[in-house]
Amino acid sequence: MDNDYLIVTASFLEDKKYAGHARENSLVEIDCLPPYGAGDGYSDLELLLISFSSSVCLSLSEFLKNQRKKDVKSVNAQAKGYVRDEDPKVISRIELELFIASPDTEGLELGEALKALEDRLCPVWVMLKAAGARITVLFELSR
Repeated sequence: MDNDYLIVTASFLEDKKYAGHARENSLVEIDCLPPYGAGDGYSDLELLLISFSSSVCLSLSEFLKNQRKKDVKSVNAQAKGYVRDEDPKVISRIELELFIASPDTEGLELGEALKALEDRLCPVWVMLKAAGARITVLFELSR
């Protein structure tokens, strides 16, 4: 990162729809889910879950490869976010499933790596935890 800040743009399209982007990347359409919107784009909370999932995958992969010298073939994720009933509608709990392909990583090492991500290495996880989101992680390790 060249600076100590990030810049993103959100532009009004119509009704409750927006388009967002950062740097020279493609636009992402954002819309509320029904009944608040048409659901024609990603919701803001879906984007948050995508950000969390990708941040965990990238942080875990880099930690295992660079800090533990492991052969990591892939790290994939699926996240389920539970939205509370009262306003504001925030994600109160996340269940994250990780699918890791690595011929030389053991389950105990993976648990230690995930603890490091939760405590200090994964920026989105650290922010969500500070905001009070309860996060549980399950993982499947394949050779």
